[in-house]
Amino acid sequence: MTPLRIHPAEPVGSNATQRAKAAHAPRGWVRRFGALPAALVLVIGFGLPLAALIVAAFEGHGEAFIAIALDPLVCSAFVNSLVLAAGAGTASLMVGSLIAVTLARQSVRRRRVWLAAMGVPLAFSGLVIAYGFILAFGRSGFVTLTLASLGADPVRVGALIYTAPGLIAAYAYYLIPRVALMVYPAIANLDRRPIEAALTLGATPLRALLDVALRELWPTLAAAWCLVTAIAMGTYGTALALAGTQINILPLLMFLKMSDGQTDFPQAAALSLVLMAVCSGVLALGECLVRRHPQ
Repeated sequence: MTPLRIHPAEPVGSNATQRAKAAHAPRGWVRRFGALPAALVLVIGFGLPLAALIVAAFEGHGEAFIAIALDPLVCSAFVNSLVLAAGAGTASLMVGSLIAVTLARQSVRRRRVWLAAMGVPLAFSGLVIAYGFILAFGRSGFVTLTLASLGADPVRVGALIYTAPGLIAAYAYYLIPRVALMVYPAIANLDRRPIEAALTLGATPLRALLDVALRELWPTLAAAWCLVTAIAMGTYGTALALAGTQINILPLLMFLKMSDGQTDFPQAAALSLVLMAVCSGVLALGECLVRRHPQ
């Protein structure tokens, strides 16, 4: 009689797991060359233009940077851009956070409707938004004419859209949905038990919000503020259509440097690098806050 041979049992998760991983693993050429198209797009669409900007900005041993540093018009444009971007980012953060709280309290069906409605401003370009604000709040806009029928001065009301507060409102129109979409997941996943415990121990709702909820949400809020502030810092189409050259900000100053009347490629390139560095620094600040305080 042939003796019965007992083979050792195959360890769970060894060969079977390896065969499963091998079956679902991508092909070798995908692992090696799958990122090549994205790398080519990055090099052609970002690397080459950036290299051209650097070459143009440093013509004449960097005299363009010295010229823009000593130009008072550039200094005022830089300050105005920071104030405008910070104002638009703060307004968008406040309204977008309230919308995110509202989204977290809605049912699934209503939430889908809200999300679809918030996607509409994101689909419009800056020029379309600017012209929409002119048709609504300009000197002949229906909002201005409605307020004029109630006794308001149409000249004053219609001129507000062409000022810095009007530009902030136009920026906030398409920045608010970005804030709401970023903040909503954090609010929806917020653990409410510490808040309820604080309320049970006698804390007021405002105190519980400041001491408990904001401790968990502030990295997300800060990252959202940094994102929309960087976007507002470099926005060009909306500011050009609404303010033209009446408001001195960096994107419009770059437009003047590239106009037919006074073409100055080195200074325009230097301004572009300065603007890109500021926006990148604001985005990096938001990323650092999120990494240091993971939720």
